[in-house]
Amino acid sequence: MGVESIPKEGNKVRVQSYKHDGSIHRVWSETTILKGTDHVVIGGNNRTLVTESDGRTWVTREPAIVYFHTEYWFNVICMFREDGVYYYCNLSSPYVYDGEAIKYIDYDLDIKVYPDGKYHLLDEDEYHLHKERMGYSEDIDAILRRNVDVLQQWIERKKGPFAPDFIKVWQNRFNSDFKSY
Repeated sequence: MGVESIPKEGNKVRVQSYKHDGSIHRVWSETTILKGTDHVVIGGNNRTLVTESDGRTWVTREPAIVYFHTEYWFNVICMFREDGVYYYCNLSSPYVYDGEAIKYIDYDLDIKVYPDGKYHLLDEDEYHLHKERMGYSEDIDAILRRNVDVLQQWIERKKGPFAPDFIKVWQNRFNSDFKSY
C-alpha cells in the first residue's frame, strides 16, 4: 500500500472493486477527483472505460458523480440522464486509496434510485448466494443490513449525495473546472 491516502483534486485515478474473496470485480479506468478529504472522496467521470472481472469492457454512457466515504459501507454513483438524475448505490466496504486506485469490496446488494425519488433494493439473491459461497460473517451481514437502513434514510431525507444542492454543485464543478484536466 502506498503512503498517499487522500487523492488530490484534479487527479485522475482508477476505481477498483473487489469481491469478498479478494478477486477483482470491476475497474473504472479513470475518475477525476473533485474533492478529497479524510473521510469523503467525490469524483466525476464521463465515457469511462469499465473492465469486468471476465475481461469484457464497456464505456459509461453518461456523466456521473461518484461519492465514497471511509465510515459508511456504501458508495453512490449519480448518473445524469436526459430525464433526470439516477443513483446507483453499491453496498460495499468503506473505500481505501493507496495512491494507485480507490478500492473497495462490493457486497452485491444495490439500491437504484429514480429521478422521482422511488427506489428499489436489488440483487438480494446474489447477496445470499455469495454470502454462502464466500463466507460473509454474521458481523458483516449485520453491518450491511444497518447500512441499507442508513442509505434508505439518506435517500428519503435527501441527505448527502441525494441532496439537490449536492448534485448542482458537483455537476457544475465537474462540467466547468475539471474539463481542462
